[in-house]
Amino acid sequence: MGNRRISPLIILPPLIFLGLAFLFILGVKRENPNDLPSVFIDQPAPNITESPLNGFDPVLPSEITRPNIKLVNFWASWCPPCRAEHPKLLELSEQGIQIIGVNFNDKEKNAKSYLLESGNPFSSIAFDPSGKTAIDWGVTAPPETFILNSQGVVIFRFAGPLVGTDYENRFEPALKKALEQ
Repeated sequence: MGNRRISPLIILPPLIFLGLAFLFILGVKRENPNDLPSVFIDQPAPNITESPLNGFDPVLPSEITRPNIKLVNFWASWCPPCRAEHPKLLELSEQGIQIIGVNFNDKEKNAKSYLLESGNPFSSIAFDPSGKTAIDWGVTAPPETFILNSQGVVIFRFAGPLVGTDYENRFEPALKKALEQ
């Protein structure tokens, strides 16, 4: 009985479990576990397609670097959370906040119809039916809103609709701070 080897298959499952448990603990211990980190924070905003939603102003590269705080909002007409946040976008637009819209993974007819019925909060609208611009920005699902500073640098990312306590506790303070700078 002197030369028994322990099979790696017996050791592997506990090692995998310990590795996953370690990653889970790191995720839970983050400063704000609800935040989705973005590699674009403090970086120049990625390009936005210049293809406009037909009948609306296109997003020009010069808009990103205009000397004002602006929002970039990724949305779709088929998206219920996008519809839920729409009144807040209209309100922000009425307050003078520039909002650049990126309609993605949508049908042009549906997007136009939605804006004509519900109102248009956007200063310009990019049409991204394939979702390439959304991928370039790291958007996981609509709606997502980015705050850009006056140099066109991404300073905040908000995943989800601009409604409720998450909006009040995270987005509003970030926007207020950006506007005060």
